[in-house]
Amino acid sequence: MAGLGIGLLYGAVGLLSGFCMMSSLRGWWADGDGRLVRTYALAMGTAVIATQLLAANGTVDLGKSIYLQPAFSVPLMFAGGGLFGYGMVLANGCGSRALVLLGRGNLRSFVVVIVLAVAAEMTLKGLIAPLRIALMQASQTTATATSLPALLSVGGLHGAPARLLPALALGGLLIVFSFAHAPFRRAPGQMLAGLIVGLLIAAGWFATGYLGADDFNPVPVASLTFVAPIADALQYVMLSTGSTVSFGIATVAGVLAGSLVAAVVTRRFKLEGFHSPHHMLRSAGGAALMGIGGVMALGCSVGQGLTGLSTLALPSFVAIAGIFVGTALGLRGALRVRPLKIEPQPAH
Repeated sequence: MAGLGIGLLYGAVGLLSGFCMMSSLRGWWADGDGRLVRTYALAMGTAVIATQLLAANGTVDLGKSIYLQPAFSVPLMFAGGGLFGYGMVLANGCGSRALVLLGRGNLRSFVVVIVLAVAAEMTLKGLIAPLRIALMQASQTTATATSLPALLSVGGLHGAPARLLPALALGGLLIVFSFAHAPFRRAPGQMLAGLIVGLLIAAGWFATGYLGADDFNPVPVASLTFVAPIADALQYVMLSTGSTVSFGIATVAGVLAGSLVAAVVTRRFKLEGFHSPHHMLRSAGGAALMGIGGVMALGCSVGQGLTGLSTLALPSFVAIAGIFVGTALGLRGALRVRPLKIEPQPAH
């Protein structure tokens, strides 16, 4: 129920504010508009500080999350982030954005969600899984310190100070970056959106790490992420017999429902489709890259860009760097994704 509520709020905020990493970076790098990227930076900073406060007082054990496992593959996570970032540009938005737009009636996003789910499931457990596992085993490293707090502990700083020092430094830097931009300071809706999304990340950790803590029926300690949960949600819809609704599935349903309600209430609901077969092929290809890359990187622009970053895990910084590089390649340079030419529809 907590996951459903978190998803409902994320879906409504995402629709009303346009919250999306790809839109943020495109506005900043390609169009010169830095407001949305400040919204994302504020969400990042808020998520880092709020999450580390939960961990510092012992409310949530972040060490049980997938982001802080001792063995990880730097090349695979960077490459996965790159694939996800480039796919995000091709599909004109990430997985969470596709869910939000689907709730608004965008049928292009329906194709993106389905293809992303199938590609992610193929990479997790299907045809591509053996190759992914082989690459991971061939390139993985085992680290004694997998996060910034762990690195400080090696240097002699332990406990809450080891968590709060890097959290306040990184989170504070991101928040200062946000509010240093005058147009952002004149956009209260964007400020509120960034703050809410950042707190939702911490709320997800609280829901799974505290509310869901049960020694007899443990649940994975996690927060908002959208690649594997979208795949799990599609599988649950098809094969629900004997299955249970996880936190991730509930958040996916919540995002879709929250966006739909917000779209209907604000009269933004409108059915939209593809402009051409090429448009559909580009969106489907981008969705496939996001599904494959998101699994390789252990998360998406939200799963790593916000949730993974909030743990201060070193592998998350690698995945985020890959996402930034992939997005940059899609927005600028020789591999830039060209704007689609909209063909006029013939009169009937």
